[in-house]
Amino acid sequence: MEAPLNPDPPFDPSIPSTSAQPAYWVGPRHLAGDDGRLYEVVADTLSGLGWTSLTIVRGRQQPDEAPEDRQVLRSTVLHISPDALRWVQWVLPDEPFHLGNLPIAWQVSARADTSSPLAQWSAYFTPDIPGEVLVDFLVALDAREQPAVPLAGPELVLDAVTAHGWLRDIDQPDAGAMDPTFTSHLSFGEVPPLIQDADPRALAAEAGEMAGPVGWQAWAEPVLGAQCLWAASFSASAPHDLVAVFAGALSSTAPVLRRVLPESTRDRLLRAPAG
Repeated sequence: MEAPLNPDPPFDPSIPSTSAQPAYWVGPRHLAGDDGRLYEVVADTLSGLGWTSLTIVRGRQQPDEAPEDRQVLRSTVLHISPDALRWVQWVLPDEPFHLGNLPIAWQVSARADTSSPLAQWSAYFTPDIPGEVLVDFLVALDAREQPAVPLAGPELVLDAVTAHGWLRDIDQPDAGAMDPTFTSHLSFGEVPPLIQDADPRALAAEAGEMAGPVGWQAWAEPVLGAQCLWAASFSASAPHDLVAVFAGALSSTAPVLRRVLPESTRDRLLRAPAG
């Protein structure tokens, strides 16, 4: 069964408050983590942009079973733009699929018009991706009159990171770049399985009929061959200019405020006390 949409989330998707911990300005941004506030930062931004927040709860209920005893199978916080052309889902409590062995936290989707329920493109972000990066990306998405129409080519994405000192991939200079410490990467190639896109080649690739479409992927790998800190994936139809906003925010040299530092990168971060 599916319960009605509820504007008040029945669970707290955030990590306990870290306000008692000292704050630092840290860099580089792409290794700074999400400060344990990835839900709040994004949700507050979307609320400020006038998006509607709803909660979808799905579960199983036996005959004569009290509502409080119902088994909840899925609970998703859904944010919808005023024109209903774009939506953002907090899917971490749903046991979502993984990128780089990390669960998806936020899924962002957009469509060309409201006559179709299907997304033209989608993007996926795991925990520990800096919240500032998602905020810039979502503000740019909100400002776009036609969120599903491409306006530029892939070169714009690489220009965004090389302008901040990232290096083009020696083997694939037109399809990849990395930060100067070779820790964080940006690549234009075949998208992973389960990435939703309106391109029919995505379905054909799942059936093994042909090579799948290409899209942008990004990730941070503090130790070669070890667990990634975060990962992001954009489906093939995601507009390059929006991905370029993401890339520019990710590679920005501006410090970010943090109270919680990732274990895997804390020794690589430059820190200055805030206040």
